[in-house]
Amino acid sequence: MLLLEQILNGLQYSALLFLLASGLTLIFGIMGVINLAHGAFYMVGAFCAAYTAMATGSFWLGGLAALIGSACYGALIETSIMRRLYKRDHLDQVLATLAVVFFSNELLTLIFGRSPPAMPTPEWYSSFVEVLPGLMYPVSRLLFIGAGLLVAVGMWLLINHTRLGMLIRAGADDHEMVGALGVNIARLYTLVFVFGCVLCGLAGFMAAPLLSVEIGMGEKILITTFVVIVVGGVGSVRGALVGALLIGMVDSLGRAYIPPLLDQLLPSETSGTLSAGLISASAYIVMALVLLVRPRGLLPARA
Repeated sequence: MLLLEQILNGLQYSALLFLLASGLTLIFGIMGVINLAHGAFYMVGAFCAAYTAMATGSFWLGGLAALIGSACYGALIETSIMRRLYKRDHLDQVLATLAVVFFSNELLTLIFGRSPPAMPTPEWYSSFVEVLPGLMYPVSRLLFIGAGLLVAVGMWLLINHTRLGMLIRAGADDHEMVGALGVNIARLYTLVFVFGCVLCGLAGFMAAPLLSVEIGMGEKILITTFVVIVVGGVGSVRGALVGALLIGMVDSLGRAYIPPLLDQLLPSETSGTLSAGLISASAYIVMALVLLVRPRGLLPARA
């Protein structure tokens, strides 16, 4: 039962990573922008969800506020800052988006204060359901897994079976030619950027009841999100899905099995420190191993 429970935990963590990585890799694949501020929209979504749910008593209004808040903030940042970076080099992009991170942290501090809010949830959301005989699992985590699955299917349909998806794929290959054919590239860029921010808002809404909603929470997950993108293949949404599943599973199974394994092999005074270090470094170890075999990632975007 422990193995099955950790697999489900890994799927839930993978869903969080995919919601963040898919939007980020889409933005990079279309616009070529290294966006260090991506985690800020995740934080905005979580704060909007928590405070709206507290003010209204409605869990679902909190979710709607997360999506609208992250979308509006994303549109503001894209039109005021990101548009000026598309033709700049990556150093300018890194510095500008890093400034957006600091600005976002201070802005939310001014609006909401430094006290972390508690996301109120309905009773059914905090309940458990028997997924297998003898295995009770939280409804909230199952919904997280379901949300990740729905987003994955929805993005596949969007990118491969809609006109917008055709424009996104064409823009990733040759945005200048797409613009020459009459497509408003600026509007397409804004739409893609806001869509990525909405995915961040959804991740923030789903994570708010499970994790601590606090200033700077976006930076904590952003590094792992970049690891997922590198493992899966930069600019590839399929790669983001595969990378998220791999990193999520390694992290979950590592937390369950590395400590007891090292306890049997090493003295207790060293096994605890070593196991904590291995768990923290597991994502980077996986990334290094993948890059040794596949330097462009597991499923890189087509050149």
